[in-house]
Formats: sequence, structure tokens, C-alpha cells
Amino acid sequence: MKQLRWIASSKTDLLTFPPVAVKEIGYALHLAQMGGKHKDAKPLKGFGGAGALEVVEDYDGDAYRAVYTVRFSNFIYVLHAFQKKSTSGISTPPKEIEKIKSRLKRAAEEYEKWRQEK
Repeated sequence: MKQLRWIASSKTDLLTFPPVAVKEIGYALHLAQMGGKHKDAKPLKGFGGAGALEVVEDYDGDAYRAVYTVRFSNFIYVLHAFQKKSTSGISTPPKEIEKIKSRLKRAAEEYEKWRQEK
């Protein structure tokens, strides 16, 4: 089973979601740790295939999202968790995409540091 690692405020942000959303996203992350994929996990566009996966949980008219990567062999890095507030379209807002890109870079740096210390 792969270890779960949280980047920046992703865990704190996830825990602010309604319990139903936390439970479903938590289950999706557990499946990823076991090498599986949740039915609602989809590759996030612009990240090269499965570089970043997004799980969307709709609850009470709101969309809660978590983005993680399985790119690194030993860990699942949770990059971002947020509530999509835009009412137009389903695409991820550019501000959130930039945050995800920045955190993916940070995950790569942390992973490389871990590999060198190993």
C-alpha cells in the first residue's frame, strides 16, 4: 500500500468539506493507495494523462474536488482540495490549476529529496 502524503493545506482544506464529501474522497484516496481508481476519479486535463487525478463529489448542490497524483512509485500525493464555486462550466478555474501545478512541482521536489535520503 502506498503512503499518503499531503502537500500544503490540502488535508486541512479537505477536512472542511461536509462529512459525506470527506468520506467519499477519503475512499477514493484509499483506493489509489491500494493501486485502484475510484469510479469518479478522472485525469485532470493539462497534466499529461494520469499525472494528476481529480475526484469530484457533489453534495447539496455544491462540488467538492480533490486532486492527487500517482506519478511517484512510493507515495500518493494529495495536491489540492477545494470547493468549486463557479456556476458556469465544469472546468477547473485557472487559479486552481496554477496552485495544482505549483504543488505538483513541490511534490516532485519532496519525492526526489526522499529518494536521495533513502
